Amino acid sequence: MKISFGTDGIRGKANENLTVDMAYRIGRYIGNYFSNGKALIGRDTRISGTMFESALAAGLTAGGCDVYLLKVCSTPSLVYVVRSNDFDCGLMISASHNPYYDNGIKIISGKGTKIDSALEKKIEKYMSGEDELPFATLENIGQVYDYPEGIDLYFDYLKKEYPLNLSDYKILIDCSNGSASFIAEKVLKSLNCQVDAINNQPNGININRNCGSTHIEVLVEAIKNGDYDCGFSYDGDADRVIAVAGDGTVVDGDKILYCCGKYLSDKGRLKGNKIVTTTMANLGLFKKLDELNIGYEKTEVGDKYVYQSMCENGYVLGGEQSGHIIFSEHATTGDGLLTTLEILNVMIEENKTLNELTDDLFIYPQLLVNVPVKNKEAVIKDQEVIAKCEKVKEELHGEGRVLVRASGTEPLVRVMVEATTDDICGKYVTDIVDFIKRKKM
Repeated sequence: MKISFGTDGIRGKANENLTVDMAYRIGRYIGNYFSNGKALIGRDTRISGTMFESALAAGLTAGGCDVYLLKVCSTPSLVYVVRSNDFDCGLMISASHNPYYDNGIKIISGKGTKIDSALEKKIEKYMSGEDELPFATLENIGQVYDYPEGIDLYFDYLKKEYPLNLSDYKILIDCSNGSASFIAEKVLKSLNCQVDAINNQPNGININRNCGSTHIEVLVEAIKNGDYDCGFSYDGDADRVIAVAGDGTVVDGDKILYCCGKYLSDKGRLKGNKIVTTTMANLGLFKKLDELNIGYEKTEVGDKYVYQSMCENGYVLGGEQSGHIIFSEHATTGDGLLTTLEILNVMIEENKTLNELTDDLFIYPQLLVNVPVKNKEAVIKDQEVIAKCEKVKEELHGEGRVLVRASGTEPLVRVMVEATTDDICGKYVTDIVDFIKRKKM
């Protein structure tokens, strides 16, 4: 029953490598750790969500912790409720952008951040069977409560933070048949927005299926065939968003960081005049920020690393190309709906379309290929692989780059090349991928 925390909690195929027994034991440890405390549980729309919810609740209450059920919610809404309502921790049941048959458990601290690595190690040790824990007894046994008012608290918070009048805007949203299906349209309509929604009928097995932020082509096509100012596409638990301009141009996380970062810098509100992004951000973003004299910090891939850098330095904006964008003055995690409101606020304040705000940022063509491997850490440390990448880097002559990194959640190595054309990207990615496969590591 061994588990390992990745960059975004624990993840696996439901009842195969992430089982109901594992969820119960995770609950047992957390319940014992926060005995006599309060835990909040939320989930996305996957068919296995209620099963894991019940298992976690049983473990938590057996350990002596009271449990409050937020039911279907977004990860950022759970995080907000945890940190603003005196919960000791939160547990979000979601595999984010993965298919319905996967699920995961994200454990959130009372401060609204991912739990620290020391606590992760303790949970991993307990799950390996090395330790046993006592059960709560008598009046110390925890209880389970429904907590639907938590969603209303988050709803009211967003409206208070962003008192926008969106009556001049017509927007299309793709809810990915996930958590956004239950709140995104409601929030936007409450701000007088004309909004249409697609993929907002979850049935347990259609989450992320040919929809949402990992299938942005669906929203692009719908925008082109409609009459919309822009659109927004969320992932399964709505902690990230990819935007689409009125003509169908994709505005990914890098363009969102540019748009919002430039706006905050011009207003003197970008702390240290820096944004935080990851090593996967597009070369075009870095070059444009250099041109504008806006600084940046690069972190490892993973929103927890982005937020850690932001906290250490007091920065107010950070995020990832995938659409995890963090505005630290408002939230402690990526929030797709909050980011939507930030973008719309910039459009209103600047009186510009999303195209006008982002069309001067050149995005280098980029190709990313996932390579299944036996030992991902051995691959990225292999001297021959490193030498191969260095040779490609030299041949790109500063007009591109290469990056090989281990996945934080799967047994994969991700090979990425940026260059001035798609053909060049394809050539060099194929060279590196074939080289790695031949090594059979």
